[in-house]
Amino acid sequence: MHARRLRREDLEDCYSQAILELVAHTRRGGVFSSRRHLANVIEQRFISRIHDRRRALSGRSPMQAALESALPLDGVDRDGILIVDRIELEQLVILRQELELLHSLAPRLTPEQRLVLACQVSLQMDCGEFCRLHGWSSEKYRKVAQRARGRLRLLVNQAEDGVPVLPRASDQHTGTDL
Repeated sequence: MHARRLRREDLEDCYSQAILELVAHTRRGGVFSSRRHLANVIEQRFISRIHDRRRALSGRSPMQAALESALPLDGVDRDGILIVDRIELEQLVILRQELELLHSLAPRLTPEQRLVLACQVSLQMDCGEFCRLHGWSSEKYRKVAQRARGRLRLLVNQAEDGVPVLPRASDQHTGTDL
C-alpha cells in the first residue's frame, strides 16, 4: 500500500521502528483496548515514520539527503572504475605517492598525449566528442592514447627503478629552446 512512498528497504526500516516503539510502550505499562486499536496504532506509527523518513530524504536531514543521492559503493562504479572509499592509512599513502609520481611525470608526455589522457581520466567526453572538437580521427585518438599510456607506464617503471628519465628527442618540442 505504501510502496510508492519509499523503497522497500526504507519501508521495512520504518515498520521495524514503529514496532519497536510499540514494544517499548507496552514494556512501560501501555495497553491497547483491542486488536483493532493495536492495528490502528501500528498503522499510525508506521505512517508517521514514513513521513519522517521522506522529510529526512528531501533535505531536512542533510546527511540522509547526501546518502540518498550518493552512488552505490560496491567497489566498482557502472563505468568499471575502482572506487576507493574507506581504506587503510598505508594504502592511502601509497595511492597519494603514486598520484604525485604521475603528476610529476605528466609534463614529459606530449601536449596531445596529456590532453587525451586528461579527457579519459576525467570522463568528461568520449572519443567521438573529443575527435569532433579537435578535428581528429578516432584512429589518431586511439593511437595517441595508446602511446601516452605506454610512455607513462615506461616513465613510472623507470622512476620506480631509480633510473633517471631523460626526454627523448622525439618527445621534445620542435625548434630551439634558447
